Amino acid sequence: MAKKAWEYEREWITNAVPPTVEQNCEEDWLEYLKAGIASDKKLFHDWFSVVPGSKAPCHLVVAAIQSMYNRGYDVTEAESYIALGLQAEKQKDGAAIQQITAKIYHLLNTAKKDDTSDYWNYKQYSTWEDIEKEVVFEQPKEIDVFDDAFAKKIKHGWLGQLIGGALGTQLEGYTTQNIMKKFGEVRGYLREPETYNDDITYQLAFLEAFCQKGYAVTSEDIAQQWLALIADGYSAEETALYNLRKGIMPPQSGVLGNYFSDWIGAQMRTPIHGMVAPANPKLAAKLAVYDSVISHSNNGIIGGMFNAMLVSLSFSEKDVKTLIEKTIAMLPQKSEYAAKAHFALEQCKKYDTWQKAWNVCEEHFKQYHWIHAYPNLAAEIVALWYGNNDFEETCHIICMAGQDVDCTAAPVLNALAILIDFDTIDQQKYVAPIGDTIHTMMRKFQKFTITQLCDKTVNAVRNANQRK
Repeated sequence: MAKKAWEYEREWITNAVPPTVEQNCEEDWLEYLKAGIASDKKLFHDWFSVVPGSKAPCHLVVAAIQSMYNRGYDVTEAESYIALGLQAEKQKDGAAIQQITAKIYHLLNTAKKDDTSDYWNYKQYSTWEDIEKEVVFEQPKEIDVFDDAFAKKIKHGWLGQLIGGALGTQLEGYTTQNIMKKFGEVRGYLREPETYNDDITYQLAFLEAFCQKGYAVTSEDIAQQWLALIADGYSAEETALYNLRKGIMPPQSGVLGNYFSDWIGAQMRTPIHGMVAPANPKLAAKLAVYDSVISHSNNGIIGGMFNAMLVSLSFSEKDVKTLIEKTIAMLPQKSEYAAKAHFALEQCKKYDTWQKAWNVCEEHFKQYHWIHAYPNLAAEIVALWYGNNDFEETCHIICMAGQDVDCTAAPVLNALAILIDFDTIDQQKYVAPIGDTIHTMMRKFQKFTITQLCDKTVNAVRNANQRK
């Protein structure tokens, strides 16, 4: 018979021996506060912080208000508290920051729909079943996953992704104009590349679940790996982790208390689903949605399937423009996400330079936060289209577009590295500086090699196909 909770508590209190009495316990309390147990510090951080790597400013509470506006809610009253919150953060007024933040979140939680918002003119999606019945997916093509050529493409995909993450980490959170003003035309690493970012973290969690369950993997299987491996998150992922720890499983984990469900998080982490479902966009989309609903909903999960299909199709396509058009065609066309993808594609077909197309996109998406899925979707489309199968030029464009650059460059260069002859790129410029070591902030896998990651991915796919 399992031990009862009261029995544990009785045992602990019975065995707890007081230490020698100390006259001054101030340091204990200061350590308690520094550990983040007191919530003032966390709220100050949510009102203002800087991004590790690029040092771009982030105001997460203000961004939550903006995000709810983008999602078609009337946030006028919540906006009236922004100035007070910024002042409280600046003055480090803990009492005020607690009250103001609570008031804002209450107003967001009870906000009414703005019936004049375009958001409600599009269909809302919450599950794979909602999406599957509305999309005609391209038939899968045969890929021999037991062939050395497949293993080589997996290696190239991971290298492309790591290159993209390293290029983008130094630039995320800035506009094209300010990147140009500070750095000029970016055509390579601005500093020694590193792998510390959350782009790969969630993909490793998925891969761990996939190693165990193969193509039968579920949202809850992946969520369990989040709990096992990932200590902390940001915006939508932070909310999802909080919900998961409370026992709220997907898809509810991606909805409850989540102001950021249309942000880039799912779109960021789904190249892996394309790699494990090569040339099978429907399967890639399905796996991506199962993953995405842990922390996102509606357009957020469609963003997840976009990059999964992009990478999946890269195994069988030869031309990047065809790759983009086919991927966009397999989005649920009644969604706002699909409409935004078509808008970006239209600009690419209209203008003769990427700068002209991107200027229009940047203006069109100016009401969205730089971590929102939409401006980053546009950046991916523009970079791939005008990059025109050229790895260096695609790197250049995606860097210059700004926004959440590591989260756009990683999937774009993952797909492109698989599609092109990656061996022809400048290895000394892009690959050699990456080395063979990956560092993460996960509970496990804090240090491992790219070779190990590639082998693990290939073996997981091969084992999953043998189980079919």
